[in-house]
Amino acid sequence: MTVRQDDERMRRWRLVLGAEGDGTGVRLSRRDAGMDGALGALYREDGKRSAGLGGSAPQVARWLGDIREYFPTSVVQLMQQDAISRLGLDRLLLEPEMLAAVEPDVHLVGTLLSLKHALPETTRESARMVVGKVVAELERRLADRTRSTLGGALDRSAKVNRPKHRDIDWDRTIRANLSKYLPEYRTVVPERLVGYARAQRAVKKDVILCIDQSGSMAPSVVHSAVFGAVLASMHSLDTRLVVFDTSVVDLTEQLSDPVDVLFATQLGGGTDINRALAYCQSKITRPSETIVVLISDLYEGGIRDEMLKRVASMKASGVQFIALLALSDEGAPAYDHAHAQALAALGAPAFACTPDAFPDIMAAAIEKRPLPVPNRQ
Repeated sequence: MTVRQDDERMRRWRLVLGAEGDGTGVRLSRRDAGMDGALGALYREDGKRSAGLGGSAPQVARWLGDIREYFPTSVVQLMQQDAISRLGLDRLLLEPEMLAAVEPDVHLVGTLLSLKHALPETTRESARMVVGKVVAELERRLADRTRSTLGGALDRSAKVNRPKHRDIDWDRTIRANLSKYLPEYRTVVPERLVGYARAQRAVKKDVILCIDQSGSMAPSVVHSAVFGAVLASMHSLDTRLVVFDTSVVDLTEQLSDPVDVLFATQLGGGTDINRALAYCQSKITRPSETIVVLISDLYEGGIRDEMLKRVASMKASGVQFIALLALSDEGAPAYDHAHAQALAALGAPAFACTPDAFPDIMAAAIEKRPLPVPNRQ
């Protein structure tokens, strides 16, 4: 290790340990001293790093500005989460100046949604702008790829192998028959014709997103609202979005605006998956063309056996049933392992899914291929 590398390593240890008794002997630059102060305000207590911001809104606002200056966005978001969980920063988010200072992210949206009934009139519009900014960023990141991936899957699902001459897809036909190339004639013998069903014969797919809105599922609710809006914008899909706790709310009419969807949710409360699936099942009119996506940690407060019977019944009728433990970047949360195993036994393995992987999961369901399960639970 070079001298420079060793100095950098000691500098990092100094910032981790704080000023008291660190033993590194490192002298901090002005910028490093600012970073150390921002870390200490959040994590230091009685000479150790833990809880020292206090409850002053102006002080917290300055601190939020400092961490945005000293740290990259991903670190700022993590420190904000820590401030919410350790220092009760969520109470200060009821003040407009706090919302102007924070770095918007999915977790902050979840916190704001859980506070929505406590938001004063002066803060509601600011909160909606914060949520809208996060939603717009997610749409920018996810919408085009989702439409492209699912559009291709819908086209392929309409493909026919005995097309009329005018419906032949010559590009795919040639690629499918390259092994039949006759060099002496410099041509391909098309033993298998590939084409598409004519537009009026293409079958529309029905998608039902059934979302658990218990508090632990907040990031999944945010991503589901965005995907629901994207799917609803595709003419080849008929999309329904249902959220539930111990009651069931159909938010399909609000899918054109995912921010409206999010403010219509009620994070927290109990869970009745059976009741939610009963509602979804009542909306299925074309089982073989329907995809039901249950997003839940599977902690069932309703009737367990009835829930499993409904899943078995839907699958037996031809429904494509997908069980996601989470739709977020954090991976699988705590979940009910017994229910996950029971669903797997029915041919519906439950697994966590990142937003980037969701289009591929849906494409496989549309084409009725085995799901590309990232991690079987």
